[in-house]
Amino acid sequence: MANLLIIGAGGVGNVVACKCAEAAKRTGVFTNITLASRTLARCEKICANVRNRLGYEIRPARVDADNTPELCALIRELKADTVCNVALPYQDLNIMNACLECGCNYIDTANYEPPETPRFEYSWQWAYADRFREAGLTALLGSGFDPGVTNVFAAWIMKHKLDEVQVLDIIDCNAGSHGQPFATNFSPEINIREVTAKGRYWEHGEWVETDPLSWSMDYDFPEGIGNRKCYLMYHEELESLVLHLKGIERARFWMTFSDSYLNYLHVLGSIGLTSVQPVNFEGREIIPLKFLASLLPDPASLGPLTKGRTCIGDRMKGIAGGNPKTFFIYNICDHEKCFEETGAQAISYTTGVPAMIGSMLVASGAWQKPGVWNMEQFDPDPFMESLGAYGLPWSCVELHDK
Repeated sequence: MANLLIIGAGGVGNVVACKCAEAAKRTGVFTNITLASRTLARCEKICANVRNRLGYEIRPARVDADNTPELCALIRELKADTVCNVALPYQDLNIMNACLECGCNYIDTANYEPPETPRFEYSWQWAYADRFREAGLTALLGSGFDPGVTNVFAAWIMKHKLDEVQVLDIIDCNAGSHGQPFATNFSPEINIREVTAKGRYWEHGEWVETDPLSWSMDYDFPEGIGNRKCYLMYHEELESLVLHLKGIERARFWMTFSDSYLNYLHVLGSIGLTSVQPVNFEGREIIPLKFLASLLPDPASLGPLTKGRTCIGDRMKGIAGGNPKTFFIYNICDHEKCFEETGAQAISYTTGVPAMIGSMLVASGAWQKPGVWNMEQFDPDPFMESLGAYGLPWSCVELHDK
């Protein structure tokens, strides 16, 4: 039984709130749920959505996640013992500090990023391991889809299908369309920072860097999605997976983008609007990317507009019983079905459901272990069982490479 505080009231926060309410009704794992963000009205709207859909009351609250004392005051007022952080990655360390001070377990969906430099690594959060262990608290990092489910997929394959893995390719396809000229399916600021960063992959014990989106491949996605062009990027789950997967020789991450999205991104970058370096505008400093993000559609508004499906999975090649084997383990998610259920499109849904499951497993004790952990460091089976039960069914197929 847990008093849960969810921080963040965007599209993902909406899904987390809906799914936590569902879990509370089905299992009683959460006794009280509060949703907090800087803008109280956004929380109140989501709480009303949960009430209308599920008949469950979630409390709205206001908190500035950049203000650790304010966070602590709210945690103590609520007597919260578990915090699910779906705010911006810049705020991870503030929230972790508040959890340590107040004795709360911590779950997030994305690694900390310093606001001034796009750097995607776990070093800042891994540095908290001793403090969480000494406090007897669990910090679960990256409980979204990628990172998150992709990590658990890899752990499940290593437990049930392969003795060792040689090659891992994480492949993320959004085969949906929202009909807007240019929009991002999650935080525009975080999305554009991620996409415009240099690519990086792991091969033979070292990291290899590439220019942004300079490598591509075609991949034939299952269940009618078909052939799509995928671009090599760096994604933070690679950093932990190369440490924990036995035998790994190469690990890469790929994502699909439409030609229209890439053309817009190129133009915006060429005129400096994707930069995170401050510029002077009419006597005040502004960050061009933050200004651009303020002009783009709110990702939470894309739900009723988005059609099509996503397919995200792990292609893993390795050895089983002395023989070479290749598996593709994946989920396919329908944008319109997600909107019908929660009022959010599939990108928010595929992040929010795993955030709830991670919170549920930590709160219930199934994944509770003092320290700071990545998803693949726990037994994958209870997570995989919950994944299908709460709306993200998965498939695993053996591939026969030519």
